[in-house]
Amino acid sequence: MTQTPETLCHALIEAAQKAGAEAADAIVAEGQSLSIEVHNSKLEHAERSEGIDLGLRVLIGKQQALVSSSDMRAETIQTMAERAVAMAREAPEDPYTGLADAGDLVQTWDLDALELADPSPEPSPEALQIDALAAEAAGLAIDGVSQVQAAGAGYGRHRVHLATSNGFSGGYSRTSRSLSCTAIAGTGTEMERDYDGDTRTFQADLRSADEIGRTAGERAVAQLNTRRPETGSFPILFDERISSSLIGHLLAASNGAAIARGASWLKDMMGEQILPASLSVIEDPFRPRISGSRPFDGEGLATQRREIIKDGVLTGWTLDLASARKLDLTSTGNAARGIGSVPSPSNWNIALTPGEHSQADLLRDMGTGLLVTSMIGSTINPNTGDYSRGASGFWVENGEVQYPVNECTIAGNLKDMLRNLIAANDGRSYLSRVVPSLLVEGMTIAGN
Repeated sequence: MTQTPETLCHALIEAAQKAGAEAADAIVAEGQSLSIEVHNSKLEHAERSEGIDLGLRVLIGKQQALVSSSDMRAETIQTMAERAVAMAREAPEDPYTGLADAGDLVQTWDLDALELADPSPEPSPEALQIDALAAEAAGLAIDGVSQVQAAGAGYGRHRVHLATSNGFSGGYSRTSRSLSCTAIAGTGTEMERDYDGDTRTFQADLRSADEIGRTAGERAVAQLNTRRPETGSFPILFDERISSSLIGHLLAASNGAAIARGASWLKDMMGEQILPASLSVIEDPFRPRISGSRPFDGEGLATQRREIIKDGVLTGWTLDLASARKLDLTSTGNAARGIGSVPSPSNWNIALTPGEHSQADLLRDMGTGLLVTSMIGSTINPNTGDYSRGASGFWVENGEVQYPVNECTIAGNLKDMLRNLIAANDGRSYLSRVVPSLLVEGMTIAGN
């Protein structure tokens, strides 16, 4: 009989109980992926992979242990269970560990409404290669592009199933279709590189190869003849390509695990103004065809739409069961579970309220400053919110882009930066994190 992720989960739990576990949960992920990469109009790399991974967590009282494997034979499952139980008996007690109460487990959901998997057939390697070659050709067609470093296309289909010993069993499939291009402009020591790409759940939603290649080439050419910017205090406009990183720092600071450890600059700011009153941060795990959507979390609890920031005010933490118990709160249905890791809090789809103006409007209004399109490295103090990152982009004077810049550092404090954000209206609605370009009126730039 063919073993499915669902039957394997139940076999793992049954084996754990026979081995002496008081409670257990299991997760099984099965997937297939295909990727193609081209260079100089020729196939450079082709890879296809298929596999299945099994994860088992067992609990004896307040002791827990986790084991994983990619072998689904019956004897392996039995060995996994026996080893996990033996490990749990030696593990230290964790007063906050444990499965969800049976009455809190979600029992019904509407997978069709989420559209997590494209029903169309898997694309052939030839079809992926055609797309990759088209993206490469479009990049090379841009005047000033000397070469395309790589152009690639990929496809994946994955199934995941989660089951618990106290009554939960559920799973779903996902698909992904991707296309990317990395172009290089200039020659010798005066070379610049930039990128464009797209990943979608449905093939029909993917941006065209011509657009992706052309955009990569145009971005690379725009980076030629870079300079270092002035040193001083200037407004910084975070381009939509990288602006979600600012909201990412906010989400990390409002993560229940960080709050429970006391390692967050937001730990004493519940109910306080974090963003301007015009901005809210909404988490919505029910958006169709979006990678962060899901009907339940990694502990079998229902996911939910919630306002993490409402009208600029912090309203709640992101919690799994363990962090909720530590804080004497209730899980928000945000447990992420890996094959080889215990549940931990994580966010799903996030959207920041869009502003009323375009990026061009914000550029015009900022006067002299820096448009940041790329960042490297990171020094973020989780306790104070002090922020420092390497950046590159474009110098702006009198509201107009003057020249590309690199080799600079931007610095500030996240509390001040976030409280004074001005949002544009250019967020891409198909991303899991929909964040528009963001203007911060006053950061330190270390350049010349």
